[in-house]
Amino acid sequence: MMQTWSGWKRFPDGKGRQLDAPSGPGVYEVRHTMTGRVMAFGHSSHVAKTIAALNFNSEPRFLARLFQRRPLTSRAADLEYRTCAAASRADARTAARRLLGLRQNVWRRRLDLGFASRNFG
Repeated sequence: MMQTWSGWKRFPDGKGRQLDAPSGPGVYEVRHTMTGRVMAFGHSSHVAKTIAALNFNSEPRFLARLFQRRPLTSRAADLEYRTCAAASRADARTAARRLLGLRQNVWRRRLDLGFASRNFG
């Protein structure tokens, strides 16, 4: 059975802040504080280890700098995260798929509404 999302918490930046996440299976989401851009989303069998292993402070490689957009942030202090505990890894995987599907439906509706509001006359 899936629990509810925790509140948004500041991403630890190494200055004494602790990571407050479940040590078991669950779903996580990391976003940029100011823009709301999702930086990481997924499921894991050990959410705390997975979030702690995320590295947002690294510099992109040479080819990535040439052909891809620069990331919005290079500081972990600009990020926040939330988690949702699950009973098992399978429940976490199912919940992550469901949440991703809901997010895609919302974006489709936004695009459809935007397209329908255009005046082609």
